[in-house]
Amino acid sequence: MNQNHHQPITTPQTKRKSVLLLTSLSVLLVIGGGYYYFNKPKNPDSSVNSSNEKHRGFHHDDEDAPTPVTVETAIADDFPIYLNGLGTVTALRTVSVKPRVDGEIIKIAFTEGQVVKQGDLLAEIDPRPFEIDLQQAEGQLLRDEALLNNAELDRTRYIKLMAQDSIAAQQVVTQEAQVKQYQGIVTMDKAQVNRAKLQISYSKLTAPISGRIGLRQIDQGNIVHANDANGLLVITQLQPISIVFTLPEDKIQAVIKRWRTNEPVNISAYDRSGKTKLADGKLLALDNQIDSTTGTLKLKAQFDNTESTLFANQFVNIRMLLETQHNAIQVSSAAIQQDAEGPFVYVVKADNTVEIRRVKIGATEADRVIIESNLNANESVVVEGVDRLHEGSKVDVAIKDKHSVAASPETLAAPDRKSHGRNRH
Repeated sequence: MNQNHHQPITTPQTKRKSVLLLTSLSVLLVIGGGYYYFNKPKNPDSSVNSSNEKHRGFHHDDEDAPTPVTVETAIADDFPIYLNGLGTVTALRTVSVKPRVDGEIIKIAFTEGQVVKQGDLLAEIDPRPFEIDLQQAEGQLLRDEALLNNAELDRTRYIKLMAQDSIAAQQVVTQEAQVKQYQGIVTMDKAQVNRAKLQISYSKLTAPISGRIGLRQIDQGNIVHANDANGLLVITQLQPISIVFTLPEDKIQAVIKRWRTNEPVNISAYDRSGKTKLADGKLLALDNQIDSTTGTLKLKAQFDNTESTLFANQFVNIRMLLETQHNAIQVSSAAIQQDAEGPFVYVVKADNTVEIRRVKIGATEADRVIIESNLNANESVVVEGVDRLHEGSKVDVAIKDKHSVAASPETLAAPDRKSHGRNRH
């Protein structure tokens, strides 16, 4: 028999398949080896060592190290309680100065922005037409007074003649009526004279109130009329000046209680940002109804405004001193923590551990808060570093009452203990 008949026949296609298979297996081996190399444990005994470390008490993060914190000492002191509101400056009086007679403005005696006193000359209207009217009224008065005098003399003579039975009584009665007629005419003439004098006085415009003049609205040389819609200028009284502001209706009862003491209620006005104080004043009045749309009540305060820092229609922030609590225990609001049971503080004890102390919060002002119960003066509370604290946590006071405190030996040694624990492996 021919033995070559049993040998496999190798073709080029079979050779290519074998090469591809070997290449694929090589690639898989390389990938698997790389995955094992990069993901194998650095220390074959790491899991065992980690387990043993826990049993021996070594940790990468030493939980026994004290937590650095910032603390503050609770104090007992006066605590002013303020109510805050939004207000608008309102002038006590604002007057638009208008002419009361017709004529040409021949003089402007003020400057824009000038502060004037009541009675100061502001402007002058040509008085000559009114002076002529005065002369005419005075002339007519002189004529009618002369007629009255003559009528009175005739009446006196007629009375004597009637006594001698020389004239009829009717003539005396007629003369008496003539005298009364002239008396009426003279009275009207005097009124015309006074009217002309009044018109002359109206030709000089004077300040009806003391205050600051606004911008001039009419210049010299213009013809003005008593029925003009616009005036010559506007004077606003700035000293004193008032502010109308609002407070929520739930604060009103406290205000009324304070108002009934008949003691002055101090109020301060601040600028729009609430940082710069503009003036100090007193509460003047309370409105008689609450605005149902906003649930607020309007109040009015009066300010001397001696430095002229307040202007009409200016927007301001109001702080009203409602009362002052004496010997109130107070801390920074940063010390107050909250949980499901309510507010509490971390109190630092003498052994540098913290105690959770449930407290009752009173009034607040800015970043200060009154503690009404369960906290005493001179006790230290944590204001920063509370995230890692719990009941009995050890702390290291780094800052106390805004002053740095030297680190404790335990805190300084804590990094060494951590390093030592790591080096034990």
